[in-house]
Amino acid sequence: MTAPDRPTADTWPIGVGLPQLAGTLPDGRDVTTTGPSAWRPAFHEVAAAGFTEIDLFTSFIRISELDAAGRDALLRTLGEYGLRISAVPLARRSIIDADPDRAAANLQFAIDTVRAAGELGVGLVCLGLHQPLTPAQQEAHWFWLAQGEEDPDDPAVWAAAVEGFRTIGEEAARAGVEISLEMYEGTYLGTSESSVRLVTDIDLPNVGLCPDIGNIVRLHRPVEDWKVMLERMLPYTNYWQLKNYLRDHDPATGAYFSAPAPLESGFIDYRTAIGMALEAGFTGPMCVEHYGGDGLSVSATNRDYIRRILRAKLEAPAP
Repeated sequence: MTAPDRPTADTWPIGVGLPQLAGTLPDGRDVTTTGPSAWRPAFHEVAAAGFTEIDLFTSFIRISELDAAGRDALLRTLGEYGLRISAVPLARRSIIDADPDRAAANLQFAIDTVRAAGELGVGLVCLGLHQPLTPAQQEAHWFWLAQGEEDPDDPAVWAAAVEGFRTIGEEAARAGVEISLEMYEGTYLGTSESSVRLVTDIDLPNVGLCPDIGNIVRLHRPVEDWKVMLERMLPYTNYWQLKNYLRDHDPATGAYFSAPAPLESGFIDYRTAIGMALEAGFTGPMCVEHYGGDGLSVSATNRDYIRRILRAKLEAPAP
């Protein structure tokens, strides 16, 4: 899945994703309803790091709950810092949650967010099937080291996921918005093969994939080869969250190790990966993320690295 025109290395939208931003202020006030005074500190930091795009996670600001005045205030506040929203990711709001009331609420939240994105002029909303962190994940040093919830091997639940995403996708088409489905372990988007099967079952031109292969590479177990994941998923990709990890395996003990790393220093060779994406015709927005430490500064380093790679690839002489 591609857009008609390919951006240049300098104009390619590369937003920063900051899922670690809390939706509640230290004094207990809600960030969304408090408004610009609660938004400005984060926007200031993002702009100071050199970003012009931000991926606005709903865990920070729920755009679906802003009225017309609130949406105008959001756009004005972003404009104060020279920022625009490149995508709106929803995290941990599965539309096939085992609790039917939560599943229905999550489906409606996604639809409301898509409508709000269209009204804000945001062209892409990213969805997934990952669920809230379990108590064990919340207590782990890194949440991915503990077992999370998994989607069942149940054709009826699979069909519900297809139907729900198709409903969201049809609403998104009316709003002029694309939907991207994020790869995440333990879900129907947990392998490249399953991800492609899901998006082809949905079968809508505005619904594609987000091959967040970092979510898989960090796991302490055998995983798919990252090149194979990309080869399968890139033809369907319309948005890309990029992060990297160190990864090692000791065959003598069977132990695995992983830790967050800058894009250029980790296990995934993003010079090769970006080249593969360009060859596949990818033109969508990118999002840089990093867990641990100064995630914003590492994300800024990742953004600059991507632009260097794009420049090298896009300006390379023909063979």
